[in-house]
Amino acid sequence: MPMRTLFLRLSVCLLAVTLALPAQASEEPPTFKLCWSIFAGWMPWGYADSEGVMQKWADRYGIRVEISEVPDYVGSIERYSAGEFDACSMTNMDALTIPAAAGVDSTALIIGDFSNGADAILLRGPGLTIQDLKGKTVLLVENSVSHYLLSRALEWALLKPEDVTIQHVSDTQIAEAFLAGQGDAVITWNPVLAKIKQQAQVSQVFSSNLIPGEIVDLTVVNTKVLAAHPELGKALTGAWFETQRLMGMPTEAGRTARAKMASAAGTSAEDFDRQLDTLRSFYSPRYALAFARANKMPELMQRVAQFADQQKLLGNDGKGLEKLGIAFSGERSLGNADNILLRFDGSYMQMAAEKNL
Repeated sequence: MPMRTLFLRLSVCLLAVTLALPAQASEEPPTFKLCWSIFAGWMPWGYADSEGVMQKWADRYGIRVEISEVPDYVGSIERYSAGEFDACSMTNMDALTIPAAAGVDSTALIIGDFSNGADAILLRGPGLTIQDLKGKTVLLVENSVSHYLLSRALEWALLKPEDVTIQHVSDTQIAEAFLAGQGDAVITWNPVLAKIKQQAQVSQVFSSNLIPGEIVDLTVVNTKVLAAHPELGKALTGAWFETQRLMGMPTEAGRTARAKMASAAGTSAEDFDRQLDTLRSFYSPRYALAFARANKMPELMQRVAQFADQQKLLGNDGKGLEKLGIAFSGERSLGNADNILLRFDGSYMQMAAEKNL
C-alpha cells in the first residue's frame, strides 16, 4: 500500500475517534423530576435530597433525579399530571381523581404509610361532638381527601351531605382562614392540623384513625416513564426506604434525621414525632409490600371510586370505573380492564424487601 494512502486512512480513523470523544464525554445521564409537599409522611423526600441519599442511589443507576418541594399540594399533582414532573407524592384518592381522571397512566411505586389520625375534623369550641357538625360551615380543600373524610364522618354520624355547608379553601390558606374566624369547622392534615390545634380552641370530632387504611400516602410515577426507565423506579425505591428506615430508628442517628425533617417542616422535633404517631408508617419495604398485596386494597379503592363518582370527579355521568380501571398486585383489577390508568405495583417494593436493588 502506498505511504500516502496509508497516511490518509490513518488520518481518517484518527479524526473519527477524535470526533467521537467529545460526544461521549458530553453525554448527560437521563434526568427525572420528582415533586413533594410538606407532610410528615413525605418529609423523607426532602431529607433524601438534602443529605445526598437520592444522589447516591441515582448515581448507582446512572441517572439524575431532581427533587422539588411544591408548597401547593393539589398544584403539585396537577403539575405532575401536566407532565412537568415524572413522579409526585400524593394520596390514593388524589392519584385516582387527578392524574388518572385526566388520562395520565400512573403507577403507585411506593406506599409510605396510611393516615391514622393525621387527617381530622375540628369544630370551633370546646366539648363538641360529631353530631354538632349539622348546620355548620366546613372549611376544606374541596374534592380532596379532606372531602372524603367528611363524607365518611357524615356516614358515621348518620348525617346527610346537605346537613353541612362546604367552603373551599386551598391547603396553603386554610389555617389562616380558620384562625381568622372563617367557618365553624375545618378539615385538614398535618402539619396544618397541629398548628390549628395549638392556636385555637377546638374539638376534634373525627379523624382518620376511625377509618384506618383508607387514606394512603404514595409516591406515584408516570407509568410510561417507569416502563422506559426501570432504573428510575429502583433508585427512587432504594432512596426512599433507606431514608424511611433511618427515620424510624430509635437511635441517635434516627433522632437527628427526624430533627432535620422537623426543621424543614417548620416545627419542633417533639411535634414532628407526634405527627408521625398519627401515621402508620411502613419503615420496612416488607410491610409496605404486604399492605399493597392485601385483599383490602381493591375494596378500599372501590369505596374511594364511589365517592369520586358521587362528586363527578371521574366524569359527569358518575360512571368513572366504566371508563378507567385500577390494577392491583396479583393481576387483579377494578373497573375497565382495557383502560388501566392507576396501578398499584409492588414489584419495586418487593425488590427492596429482597435486597435486590
